[in-house]
Amino acid sequence: MAEMYGAFENLRKHKAVLHNAVALNSGIQLAAWSNKRDTITQYCDHHTLSLYIADGYESYHKTSAGWKNGGGPDRFCLMPKESESSWDIRDDLSFIHLYCTDDHLRNVGEQIWDKSPYSFTLDENLFGDDASITALYRHFILGCDWQQPANQLTLSTASTLLLTHLVQRYSNVQWTLPTVTGGLSPFVLRNVLGFIEENLAQPLTLADLAGQASLSEFHFARMFRQSMQMAPHQYVMQRRMEKAKTLVRYTRQPLTEIALACGFSSASHFSNRFRVATGLTPSQLRASGA
Repeated sequence: MAEMYGAFENLRKHKAVLHNAVALNSGIQLAAWSNKRDTITQYCDHHTLSLYIADGYESYHKTSAGWKNGGGPDRFCLMPKESESSWDIRDDLSFIHLYCTDDHLRNVGEQIWDKSPYSFTLDENLFGDDASITALYRHFILGCDWQQPANQLTLSTASTLLLTHLVQRYSNVQWTLPTVTGGLSPFVLRNVLGFIEENLAQPLTLADLAGQASLSEFHFARMFRQSMQMAPHQYVMQRRMEKAKTLVRYTRQPLTEIALACGFSSASHFSNRFRVATGLTPSQLRASGA
């Protein structure tokens, strides 16, 4: 992991099992864990957003009135910077953590609202239920292979949306999202689409694309959708698949080289995504001569 996040390092010292982890270009980090029969106290200099993925019914939080539980799939816990929490994990629990700092929240505030308060304070929320957080975790984060460079755009989009939601709903400012109307200008759109075509082999992020339009990630994503009728990460994956189909059909280039040229570092992951998009594996399409 690129940065040292206290909650992550603390879990590694206990019985928690780390299944997956990724550091995004922004410095935000994601980690997938499971735990059972463990007691943990967390006190960190960063923010942690946790979503229960499976089980968790026997996860207890220590309160002034004793141990209380309320966990289960899709429940979330928001543990702000400098908050202390003690946990008794008495049975199976699978969960995903997102780690971020004040600087990440401040960056979201500056990009979306053009405001930067002296400090962002997040409200502690334990065993909460929020359909937006659940949808972002399950649709974006759980739905892709974190280690594939081709999925950096999806993960960076999801992290920006999650932090935006935290600022809106669970912070001391709770600003209303600005209204974005209209799409990108034809000139800007051509530049962005050209940049995407030239860099399909690279692990593109939302920040990369927004930078081409000199816009915040928030405004770019919404204006791009207005112009193209789909989200940036969907468009990029569509173009990767179209390029892959062309190379499979009309060249004898090895499939591993095609995978790399289309932004996939794993041939098996490339084959799986290709089959979902076309109904055939790359080898099957090439053999068919279609």
